[in-house]
Amino acid sequence: MSTATPPRPGPDSASPSPSPAVAASPAVVDPARPDTARIRPAVDWRIRFAVLALIWGFSFLLIKVGTHGFAPFQVTFGRLFFGTAVLAVAMAVKRDRLPRGLRTWGHLAVAAFFLNALPFSLFAYSELTIPSTLAGICNATSPLWGMALSLVALSEDRPTRRRVAGLGLGFLGVLTVLGAWQGFSGLDVTGTAMALLASLSYPIGWIYVRRTLAGNSSSHLSLTGAQLLLATLQLALVTPLFTTLPTSFPTGPLLAVIVLGALGTGLAILLQYGVVAEVGPTTGQMVTYFIPVIATAAGVTLLGEQLSWNTPVGALIVLAGAALTQSRTRKRPAPQP
Repeated sequence: MSTATPPRPGPDSASPSPSPAVAASPAVVDPARPDTARIRPAVDWRIRFAVLALIWGFSFLLIKVGTHGFAPFQVTFGRLFFGTAVLAVAMAVKRDRLPRGLRTWGHLAVAAFFLNALPFSLFAYSELTIPSTLAGICNATSPLWGMALSLVALSEDRPTRRRVAGLGLGFLGVLTVLGAWQGFSGLDVTGTAMALLASLSYPIGWIYVRRTLAGNSSSHLSLTGAQLLLATLQLALVTPLFTTLPTSFPTGPLLAVIVLGALGTGLAILLQYGVVAEVGPTTGQMVTYFIPVIATAAGVTLLGEQLSWNTPVGALIVLAGAALTQSRTRKRPAPQP
């Protein structure tokens, strides 16, 4: 689930937009910068990668549980609040400062809306009427939306035949998941549309950030912390207008919101920074392909959600299409004289 300022364009970037759940997409690592220097951590990156996939995969289950006790906007506000708190602690430990300049904060406010406030709220509202498994699969369509946006010149990346084929294959998978041949019977159209719009919001935000904040001198942690802070303020303004204060704080939903924010947003961003810094964004974004699998397994086993054959089959087609949209044709080396 994408939550942070995405990668800035770089030679190792293999996609028209960063991975979706790469909700926190950090920037391409620059060894010359102190905040992205490659320092070998104590825990192997594969373990951190697996933990990140689990955290983001379970996020959709946590959203569903949270909405059992609180309104969707309240779930989103709590998620952003606790996620911002984790990043604030990280910034304090590293003695990092918030970025300066009204222009930077203005761009971050737009990024906060498209990468955090809007998609988080849409996913929360969608899970009032659709299973968490379907929401997790819809999240995997973000690379497809990014590819579609590149076709209408909203991205600087030029589409290739392979990527266009991946786009077509991916949306065929979406139709399979939704059971288009059955007329979408038994499917809540509004909830599904919200989940798909949430996934579309991410690449819009990524493209905006890449065009407005690339080259900003502030650290990636600083930019992301400011972005989450602004998203929290946006929800703090909106939530009272559409909800009333809860009369009770049931333990299960409350814990789900806290974990969703502290782990699914705050800690996940820090984990992804470390993974990308060590192995690069191309490998780091592969976490996207594990998220719908984990979300589906969690929803079925822990929430008792039902699956028809077309859901997992369609999800595999979506992931295959998304993988193709992220691929690059290798350039042949120039012949030696």
